[in-house]
Amino acid sequence: MTAIVGLVHQGTVHLGGDSAGISGWSLTVRADAKVFTVGPYVLGFTSSFRMGQLLRYSFTPPKPLGQGVEETKDVPRFMATHFVDAVRETLKAGGWLKKDSEREDGGTFLVGAAGRLFEVHDDFQVAESADGYAAVGCGYEIALGALHATARSRMAPQKRVRLALEAAERLSAGVRGPFTILEAPHG
Repeated sequence: MTAIVGLVHQGTVHLGGDSAGISGWSLTVRADAKVFTVGPYVLGFTSSFRMGQLLRYSFTPPKPLGQGVEETKDVPRFMATHFVDAVRETLKAGGWLKKDSEREDGGTFLVGAAGRLFEVHDDFQVAESADGYAAVGCGYEIALGALHATARSRMAPQKRVRLALEAAERLSAGVRGPFTILEAPHG
């Protein structure tokens, strides 16, 4: 289920997501958005609505970037350590974190932070695409194709995100509007 699409344009992260909730062959258009802000971050999840609820309502993000934590000058390092550690603790406290042979698994989501876009995968690795855009969920390949095809256009970033979501909705059975599209908070 899902298409979560993000891109960075002129230092602002734009993130969009669909509304599909899938269980087997059944689809529910959910009222609870998969894309939301938490403090200075914008997040969009796939994997599980429970994981998304924990991130949205229980997650206390670490100190905002550049405010007292020395490692924040190195944003990827900050995301792979302080940020992911806080996510892991939230998922553990909420009963969502899975552990097998001492290895923890969570879920997959995109996060916009400090004008950059990151993918957090179920093994808690943090990835940042050199292209300035990313997508996760069952419609991710379709969405990435649309983002690539519009990368050199002068199209507004929110329009690019919407087109990528529309392409995923058209060509993937697990993606459905309406779409939520947000920008990362500033400051």
